[in-house]
Amino acid sequence: MGCIQSITCKARIRRENIVVYDVCATIDQCPTRIEETSPIVLRYKTPYFKASARVVMPPIPRHETWVVGWIQACNQMEFFNTYSDLGMSSWELPDLREGRVKAISDSDGVSYPWYGNTTETVTLVGPTNKISRFSVSMNDNFYPSVTWAVPVSDSNVPLLTRIKRDQSFTTWLVAMNTTTKEKIILQTIKWRMRVDIEVDPLQLLGQRARLVGRTQQEQPRVLSRMEPIPHNALVKPNANDAQVLMWRPKRGPPLVVIPPK
Repeated sequence: MGCIQSITCKARIRRENIVVYDVCATIDQCPTRIEETSPIVLRYKTPYFKASARVVMPPIPRHETWVVGWIQACNQMEFFNTYSDLGMSSWELPDLREGRVKAISDSDGVSYPWYGNTTETVTLVGPTNKISRFSVSMNDNFYPSVTWAVPVSDSNVPLLTRIKRDQSFTTWLVAMNTTTKEKIILQTIKWRMRVDIEVDPLQLLGQRARLVGRTQQEQPRVLSRMEPIPHNALVKPNANDAQVLMWRPKRGPPLVVIPPK
């Protein structure tokens, strides 16, 4: 009996048997780029957050499948677009805003719970009799459109005066046994992206917007401890499907412009 237990124990993959090295997490050191080519919307493109790591996995002695890759969740989001003294539109995650959840999945919406399924993950099918060496990487940025005119108005008159965005994320490198659903957290990264754009709607198209505040983002933090993954970071809905666009006028009740999917 003791022998059988010993064999079973040795057959399990443990954190101490997985080697992670060359962990890199950066945000490109360039400013957010503003695009004023459309008479309907302003667009802006932030620098990229990039994460990569090399992993050495031990042999998989059983008929099991392991996936190693990146999982990401949004922990906090403020995204306000101000329209003169009329009010503001805001993209919101209601469950996060109200404190009902601590994080919302930032999966691509297909590969739950993974951020993506190309360079972001590697799948290992057991049994294998030798170690596996590989790299996993991901990147993320914002590239939204914001209407020049009030989003609940039929008018096309540009009234946008300010865009402020502040979002925080946690990104985990994880090894997951798809057979047993066991998860081994290998690395935790925290990062934040902030955007502050001032707009003069009276100027000609192409001369209205300018970046204010910091021109470079804070660099991500690779934590020395492993932070647990909240349940909502692993399941539907993802942030894109859960977010709602609100119009919050200076006077009158707020309106839902775009409901969650």
